[in-house]
Amino acid sequence: MKVTQEKLPDSQIGLEIEITAEMSKQAYEQVLRKFTRSANIPGFRKGKVPRQVLLQRFGQAQVKAAAIEELVQEAIEKAIDQEEIEAIGNYQLKTSFEDLIGQYEPGQPLTFSAAVDVPPRISLAEYRNLSVQAEEIQHDPSRVNDVLTKYQENLATLVPIEDRTAQAGDVVVVDFVGKLLIEGEEPREFEGGSAEDFQLDLSEGRFIEGFIDGIIGMQPEETKEVEVTFPESYPQEDLAGRRAVFTVVLKELKEKELPDLDDEFAQEVSDFETLAELRDSLEKRYREEAEKKTKSNKDSALLEALVSNLEAEIPQTLVQREVDYLVTQTAMQLGNQGLDIQKLLTKDIVANMRERSQPEAIARLKRTLALGEVAKQEAIAVDEAEISARAEEMLAEVDDAQNVDMERLREIVREDLLKEKILAWLEENSTIELVPEGTLSEEAVDESILDAASQTVDVEAAAADVEELGQEETSEAG
Repeated sequence: MKVTQEKLPDSQIGLEIEITAEMSKQAYEQVLRKFTRSANIPGFRKGKVPRQVLLQRFGQAQVKAAAIEELVQEAIEKAIDQEEIEAIGNYQLKTSFEDLIGQYEPGQPLTFSAAVDVPPRISLAEYRNLSVQAEEIQHDPSRVNDVLTKYQENLATLVPIEDRTAQAGDVVVVDFVGKLLIEGEEPREFEGGSAEDFQLDLSEGRFIEGFIDGIIGMQPEETKEVEVTFPESYPQEDLAGRRAVFTVVLKELKEKELPDLDDEFAQEVSDFETLAELRDSLEKRYREEAEKKTKSNKDSALLEALVSNLEAEIPQTLVQREVDYLVTQTAMQLGNQGLDIQKLLTKDIVANMRERSQPEAIARLKRTLALGEVAKQEAIAVDEAEISARAEEMLAEVDDAQNVDMERLREIVREDLLKEKILAWLEENSTIELVPEGTLSEEAVDESILDAASQTVDVEAAAADVEELGQEETSEAG
């Protein structure tokens, strides 16, 4: 069998395959035998139908089509083996099937063209001595006090106040009626704009700007009109950017009486015996959190620099596999949130999700390929003992350990450990300038670049995308 190769874009190999006359005849005869064995034609026993009757019943074109299907599949498999091609995914037939049916004569050679995806050739121009900037996240000690204050507020006692006006931080009980202000018309009430005995914390920012400020300074039993303007970004489109007036009656005014910050308080809000232990625990947590964020920023910067030096034509087979993974992960996590994905993810929405996932799929593949090339060049590997130790640590934190797929767990652990080792090598062999937090925020530093190491999906964002796609679908249908 004659095979001619041609390098194509996007990591494909083009194949021109000439099927021998013998293969052509064998395929045709084999298909006829199959038709003979399975054909159920009145007047003939199964397996005893004459060839001419078969051809009259099924037609020459149908028999040829079946033979060509087998020929093409067999020929491509033989060509891949003969030429020692490392093919991935399914082949693409370049010659039209209709043309093949017209050209095919049993017992005569047949030539056709196809293409197969192959692993991408990777060129990493430079990966040693990278020079990058990364934001250093400093632990803010005031966060501990903020958290303790929040704990205090959660345990606060509300004490009625009658001898002063409302202040920021108080809690009030109000009745209010909202009306839209429309030029040339009488103010009119709107849906959701009224409430009775509504408890409101005057330190919260849940309401429209100006509403809480309008209540501050009021006295119990006082009635006041508070004018506000709904923001342009307000979710209810019929209210966005509109002016309104709320008639507010302050029925009750209460002050928060916070518990003392002492050991008894620490015992109530935590498992610690003393306030000092609680403070130390919070300090440690936020210090470690800052260190992890700094490490994440460094890894992100290194990966971005690494990928910028990568040259690789990524085949569609790999891209579509990655898209499959992203869409599947999104569907699984939406399902875990209690959503009915069978109803939610229609055919059109899934198609849109796949299209939107393409850029992220390609970016993830580039990161994986770049990291893999570093591991290959520097012989970075993970041994079985390391995998076993990490897997045991993870199993110890799982309640239902006996139902864990150990093979899959070990594979995940292997990937994670290898990424950790590669990133550690890059950090050791690169120059990283730490800059203050916020320095690079406006620059194109992709914080999601570490998705190569953390394969998680933002469920809220995914749900929002699905909802948006559903709205688009409904709009188009209308």
